[in-house]
Amino acid sequence: MRYLTKEWCNLCQLSGLHFGLRAHKDVRVLNESLYQRLRKRKEKAFIKQEKEIYDFDPRELFDADGEVLVRADKFISGEKILEEDTIVYEMPEEQKEHIRKLIEAYDSRGPFDIQKSSIEFENRQKMLLEDNEKKIPKEIYSQVADPRVFALGYSTKEMINQLKQISKENEKKVQSVLKDFILAQEKENIRENLRERFSFHDCKVKSIEKKKDVTILLDTSGGFTEDNKIVFHDAKIIKEDAVVNGCWWIYEELYNTHNGYEAHMMFVDETNAYIELTIASKEIIVEKV
Repeated sequence: MRYLTKEWCNLCQLSGLHFGLRAHKDVRVLNESLYQRLRKRKEKAFIKQEKEIYDFDPRELFDADGEVLVRADKFISGEKILEEDTIVYEMPEEQKEHIRKLIEAYDSRGPFDIQKSSIEFENRQKMLLEDNEKKIPKEIYSQVADPRVFALGYSTKEMINQLKQISKENEKKVQSVLKDFILAQEKENIRENLRERFSFHDCKVKSIEKKKDVTILLDTSGGFTEDNKIVFHDAKIIKEDAVVNGCWWIYEELYNTHNGYEAHMMFVDETNAYIELTIASKEIIVEKV
């Protein structure tokens, strides 16, 4: 990757260090009873939220079928909405089938498991503890009296302000690189059809076949495209950090070369590790199969 590198991806994660934090006047010193009280409050709220998700009836998802949608610009402007400014959403059959499967699972589910949710809450707190130690600058994290309380989302006002400032600086760097990337991509001589379709954010790699042609099949259920097959004709793999099977596609850069294209792709695996894959090829075909 020339712009959306691993370093840039990591910087993106450091542009919201203050998100979710709430100032609390009593967190300046280690206080076990305070931790236990705050933990109990947070765990109760987490279990309540999990129960609400568990009780959501997927039949409600069918309400979107036949819904009248209004053009965003007309809605925002406050102008009178005409018939030509609206469309009726028709739910694809595959989406309906997916909802039917959700309903089947919903109707056959067992009782809500509070203990399971408590364990999930505990596991998330452990992950937050580890992430905070890695992400938060040491000079700021050293101010934390109790990392467990910080992981619950409580900090001092001074520390939150420091994290806001650092996040703001990191966001500026992120946007600066993104601006340079967009300008660079606009200058690339890439046919419009490929430029528009070579975008697979949040799609999951089902398989990758490496022969003379490299073929990638994707699960697009979590993405923003229906194109699920990419063929790199007469391809050469320039860089491959690790196997991308089962990983999520997050970013791509596409460049024109004297004999075809060079595609730079960034993936993330289950451990949130970044994996870079770069392929040079004479042609790239994107399709839905």
